[in-house]
Amino acid sequence: MSGLFLRTLREDPADAEVVSHKLLVRAGYVRRVAPGIYSWLPLGMKVLRRVEAVIREEMDAIGAQEVHFPALLPREPYEATGRWTEYGDTLFRLKDRKKADYLLGPTHEELFTLMVKGETSSYRDFPVTLYQVQTKYRDEERPRAGILRGREFTMKDSYSFDLSDEGLKDSYDAHRVAYQRIFARLGLEVQIVSAMSGAMGGSASEEFLAPCDAGEDTYVRCPATGFAANVEAVTTPAPPEQPVDDKPEAVVHDTPDTPTIETLVDHVNTLGLGRTFTAADTLKNVMVKTRLPGAGEWTLLGVGVPGDREVDMKRLEAAVAPAEVALLEDADFAANPFLTKGYIGPVGLAKNGVRYLVDPRIVTGTAWVTGADEEGRHVVDLVAGRDFTPDGTIEAAEVREGDPSPDGGGPLVAARGIEMGHIFQLGRKYAEALGLTALGADGKPVTVTMGSYGVGVTRAVAAITEQHADEKGLVWPVEVAPYAAHIVIAGKDPAQAEAATTIADGLAAAGLEVLLDDRKASPGVKFADAELLGMPTLVTVGRGLAHGVVEVTDRASGERREVPLEDVVAALS
Repeated sequence: MSGLFLRTLREDPADAEVVSHKLLVRAGYVRRVAPGIYSWLPLGMKVLRRVEAVIREEMDAIGAQEVHFPALLPREPYEATGRWTEYGDTLFRLKDRKKADYLLGPTHEELFTLMVKGETSSYRDFPVTLYQVQTKYRDEERPRAGILRGREFTMKDSYSFDLSDEGLKDSYDAHRVAYQRIFARLGLEVQIVSAMSGAMGGSASEEFLAPCDAGEDTYVRCPATGFAANVEAVTTPAPPEQPVDDKPEAVVHDTPDTPTIETLVDHVNTLGLGRTFTAADTLKNVMVKTRLPGAGEWTLLGVGVPGDREVDMKRLEAAVAPAEVALLEDADFAANPFLTKGYIGPVGLAKNGVRYLVDPRIVTGTAWVTGADEEGRHVVDLVAGRDFTPDGTIEAAEVREGDPSPDGGGPLVAARGIEMGHIFQLGRKYAEALGLTALGADGKPVTVTMGSYGVGVTRAVAAITEQHADEKGLVWPVEVAPYAAHIVIAGKDPAQAEAATTIADGLAAAGLEVLLDDRKASPGVKFADAELLGMPTLVTVGRGLAHGVVEVTDRASGERREVPLEDVVAALS
């Protein structure tokens, strides 16, 4: 350890919010270079390479073959699929000295497709699965949480190429099983959830989420049925439509100083209307603006949700993708004076040609308290399908714990997780855009169908930390630990140093990598560093050596046992 390029820190970095960020920096595994950009030190590189090795072994086991693409890519393939604009500001774009457009690859579907197009021609060349472990670049607006959400990161992405939908399903299923093996070997607990495809396109889509409070993804599951989905992919069960003829007439009331749902409910309940109103009886109309990538003009969009729920911006973004979406600003309201803040209603939106989408719960025959499009006025008993007709539905309202499961199995339970893997049945989107076909057995051209499968490699290091670390420091599973054992010489007796070296040599001869703390530091410093660095096994050579024993501690469980010196190598091997 005296020769290891390592400096541990006693204080958390000032910008660290999550456990993995704090500990990986303090333990000398990574160092921040810029927001969302990190250098990897020797210990971090060892973990990263072990994670990569597990992934490669399991990918090879399903017949996938490794390739490698550049990170610097030309514009043309992404232009052909529309993603040069669809990715919006997320892309790192640059020009070379000849003013040609390039990008730093956020993902490589186009390049994989073109490679297969160039190297295959017949049905005999399929199926084929290719993968790479490569650095990716995304210009995250708010990089955070250390290496959990960075601008530069390492990812394994693989792509299957088949001539039939049945073949695609087989490739998808093979990856699904391989991913379960990968995460089991990495010591990661994962939850498989239904997901949105987003800018990737395609149909079937599942995420592998590592349950963790630091995760940015919220998912829900139904314990009764096993249903699980990212909240962005949850569909809201719509109630049955109701008759409109038996509903009271819509009446506009003066409701001064009621720009919020809470103030509105309080006021309406003082009007003596013969019933008690709650927030769930109100219709909240949230105004946003959308814009397709590359388009200059923003378009107004009204989103109606029950007043007891908030609009979930991540669900809204997923629902309108690939369009951008943003809340209206003061300048937008000034440019559209028919929009009265706090009193916007569906009737005024329709009169002014503003597209209006509503939550699936707002079905024909339901009556609402909502804005009357005038300052200080609301309308009571505005009936959907009679007094206003939405332009469609949208999944934008928040999903809450206790909501009914879409499969009818009971209430949902909510949790947070880190997205570790994502698998897609892409279908023929990229093959059609880039002309990837093969001659079938009948001599006719067949458009190839594709699957896309990603695993966050650098993110896995952080996720393992989040799930395994304790109050003392890192705790690495055996499969990914930088060293199998950490040997501490607890005293100054030369016999202890000699015994520790003998143990280290024996373990190395048995094929185990060992970190030997031979520094001239106090036992307290050595033990604090050993706990912080997190090797699976700690071997302490101290006073017990006088009795022919050393102490072996399991870092994860804290279990300690005395082992005769001559048995240590055999016990740990």
